[in-house]
Amino acid sequence: MTTVAERLREVRSKIDDALGAVRKDSGASPVLTAVVSEFAAKAEKAAGADDERAAVIELEQAGDSAKVAAEADTGVTDSTRDAVLEAHLAICIAKSKL
Repeated sequence: MTTVAERLREVRSKIDDALGAVRKDSGASPVLTAVVSEFAAKAEKAAGADDERAAVIELEQAGDSAKVAAEADTGVTDSTRDAVLEAHLAICIAKSKL
């Protein structure tokens, strides 16, 4: 059985991929970059949280913001948008398994 900590590590990997894609995408807006950076910061914080449930909820909220920002950014490439959406989906799935 996968633990919450293991799920969070998997999610963090997806978020790190999304952050790397956003940072490399010259069409990504500063807003998208900031929102995905915050998503990554929340993932780092969640990894060491004592209250994993609260951390997952906070991380999902940051993921929701990243998803909306990626969908609204008209300059971002499809592959970058997809990376952000995959990261969002990963935290949604992890939350559903709590």
